[in-house]
Amino acid sequence: MTTQKPMQIGMVGLGRMGANLVRRLMRDGHRCVGYARTEKTVRQLAGEGMTGANSLADLVAKLDRPRAVWLMVPAAAVQPTLDELVTLLDPDDVVIDGGNSYYHDDLARARQLAAHRIHYLDCGTSGGVWGLERGYCLMIGGEEAPVRRLDPIFRTIAPGHGSAELTPSRTRDGTAPEGYLHCGPNGAGHFVKMVHNGVEYGMMAAIGEGLSIIRHANAGKSTRIVDAETAPLRDAEGYQYDIDVAEVAEVWRRGSVVESWLVDLTADALARSPQLEDFTGRVSDSGEGRWTVQAAIDESVPAPVISTALMDRFESRGLGEFTDKVLSAMRSEFGGHAEKRG
Repeated sequence: MTTQKPMQIGMVGLGRMGANLVRRLMRDGHRCVGYARTEKTVRQLAGEGMTGANSLADLVAKLDRPRAVWLMVPAAAVQPTLDELVTLLDPDDVVIDGGNSYYHDDLARARQLAAHRIHYLDCGTSGGVWGLERGYCLMIGGEEAPVRRLDPIFRTIAPGHGSAELTPSRTRDGTAPEGYLHCGPNGAGHFVKMVHNGVEYGMMAAIGEGLSIIRHANAGKSTRIVDAETAPLRDAEGYQYDIDVAEVAEVWRRGSVVESWLVDLTADALARSPQLEDFTGRVSDSGEGRWTVQAAIDESVPAPVISTALMDRFESRGLGEFTDKVLSAMRSEFGGHAEKRG
C-alpha cells in the first residue's frame, strides 16, 4: 500500500519496535529520519532508505517544519531526550512519546513543551515485534489539531480495517476500526495503554494457569507421601489424564471462546518446545501493571485479577521467598511442623 499523504517524521530510538515503525512507514511512502545511540543500527536502516542522523541536533536539522519527532526510547530516557529536544525544536513542532511512559509524566511533559509552544502527544503502541507486518494498535493522547495533522502517520502504523472482522452492531464512524484512536487530552493515550497492559497481565496469567492445570491432570498417577504435612488427593481417579498441552493450545486457537493472539503465540512456543526448557519462569513487569493497580485503588474500582497477576509476577522472581520462610517458621512454632524437603 502507498499513503495518499506522504509525510516526514523523525524517529529517536531504533530498537526492535522503533526500527520496525520506520520500516512500516517507509514501506507506505513516508520519509523517515532516524537517530539512535548505536551507529550500526542507524547505518543499517539508512541502507534501507532511512535518512540517518548522528545526533538529536542533526535529526532536527534534517526535518522540515513543522517537524514531527517520535520517541521510541525506554521510559527512563524520555525526559532527558525531551530536555534536549526542547532546545532544538520550534513552535508548532510535535513530539510523540510512543513508549510506555507513566501518564502522570505526560501531564508534566505537555506543560513543559507547551511553554515553548511545542505540541506533545502520548501514544500507547501495542504490537511488539510482530508490528511490522501486523501493524500497531495506537492509543493517542493530546491536542486534537496535531493528532489530526499526523493522521496519515497513525493510519500507516495501525493495522487497518482488514485486521479484524467488523463489529456487527457498530454504527458510528471513527478511526478505532482502523486500529488507532485519539483517546482524549494529554495522558489519555498512555492511560489506556497502561490499562491495556494490565489486562494483558491477567489474560496471560489465566492462559498460563489453565494450561498448567491441564499439564498436571495426571496427579492421581503419582504416589503421594502419607503424612500430616501433605494434603491427600481425595479423588485420584479423577486425575488420570496425560493430556498433550501443546495440542490443547493448538485446538483452542480454532473457534474457541478463548481464541486470541496470546493463545496463538503460546501454541507456537509450545510447538517449538513442549516443555519450554528455554524458560525459567521469571516474569518481569515494566511498570504498567503496577500503575493500573494503583489507578484501580485511586478510583476504588475492584481489579482482583490484574492485581493477582501482578503479584504472581513478583512471586516468579523469588520476591516472596522471605514471606514463605516466615510462614514456615510460624508453622514450626505453633504446631511443631517440620519443613518438607524437595
